[in-house]
Formats: sequence, structure tokens, C-alpha cells
Amino acid sequence: MLVTTTNSVEGKEIKEYLGIVSGEVILGANVVRDFLAGITDIIGGRSGAYESKLQEGRELALKEMTDRARQLGANGIVGVDLDFETLREGMMMVIATGTAVRIG
Repeated sequence: MLVTTTNSVEGKEIKEYLGIVSGEVILGANVVRDFLAGITDIIGGRSGAYESKLQEGRELALKEMTDRARQLGANGIVGVDLDFETLREGMMMVIATGTAVRIG
């Protein structure tokens, strides 16, 4: 499955647009991770715990989106957008959206 943020695929023709597909993931962070991230923020540096959680959320949302595109018979997704939102303390939502297509 070809997944791209662009609206076209260079050298390929989009034969059919099958519709918008999305993948949504809500993740919680535990208290220990929040505490360690807070310490990292105070003393400076990167928060590996949260970076890992962001990566996990992105991968899961993209997988869910591509699974839905396959169900429609797509072999590609164009115009992919990723959105990260904080829902409340310790909860994060990742949404991947795009247009499922058949590429020739």
C-alpha cells in the first residue's frame, strides 16, 4: 500500500478515488511516565517516554487507516494528514486521514 502526504503520485495515474479513510487511536500515559517526563522538562532534554508514545500512536493510526483502505479495495492513500490532540491529563488522540485510491 502506497501512503503519501502528497495529492498525487509522480509517474503514476490515480484510476479511482474510493473515499476518505481514517484511523483513530486514543492512548493513555501512566503516572510514572508523566512524572519522569516532568523531570525531563524541568532539567531539560527530550522526553523519550512521550516520544515513544507519539510514535506508537502514529503507527497504530496509520495501520488502522491502511486496513480500512484495503477493505475498500485501494492500493494507495493520498493526501495523508496526521493530527495529535491531548484529550485530558494523560490521554492523547492520534488521527490519520487520507483519500483511498486505486493507482494504475
